[in-house]
Amino acid sequence: MNVKEAIKKRRAYRSLDLIKISENLITDFAEVARISPSCGNKQPWKFIFVYEREKLEKLFTTLSAGNKWVEKASMIIAVFSKPEDDCIIGERLYYLFDTGMATAFILLRATELGLVAHPIAGFKEDPAKKILGIPDEMRLITLIIIGKHSKEINPVLSDSMKLGEKQRPPRKQLDDFVFINSYGNKFNEKKGNK
Repeated sequence: MNVKEAIKKRRAYRSLDLIKISENLITDFAEVARISPSCGNKQPWKFIFVYEREKLEKLFTTLSAGNKWVEKASMIIAVFSKPEDDCIIGERLYYLFDTGMATAFILLRATELGLVAHPIAGFKEDPAKKILGIPDEMRLITLIIIGKHSKEINPVLSDSMKLGEKQRPPRKQLDDFVFINSYGNKFNEKKGNK
């Protein structure tokens, strides 16, 4: 599978089957994150790979109401960093951008391996940090839910989530976010398409 195929195939599925988590899988994910680009090669990201069931059960208590589906996770990867670990140029903090790129590498590698890697924001940060022993000065940016896509739709999903399991949710048109040379010069208008 080439990179473009992995990008097209990647989906944030919520219906999961359990998989066996191995040290090799963790190393594989860590290695692809390690070679991600970062400002000044500072590599600000940190990850905790959680797959012991008891620890997962504790993390589940921090989830928002709509994330009950996460309880089918085989592993959760906690992604964290802090501004001082990366470039700060003026008021621009790069740590979120650079950590996001490393996270994207993990998502694409999981897709290539036939797995689901679904990042979520629906959790209580401070309780999750306490469970994982993450220092107070760090930001827990996301939790990546790892599993195998199940053919059976998880019954705890809302109707809109169930629909999302069957088809890719709609994406914005290029004109909604692509501009040529300056803001307001929409992509399709410059190509002569209306």
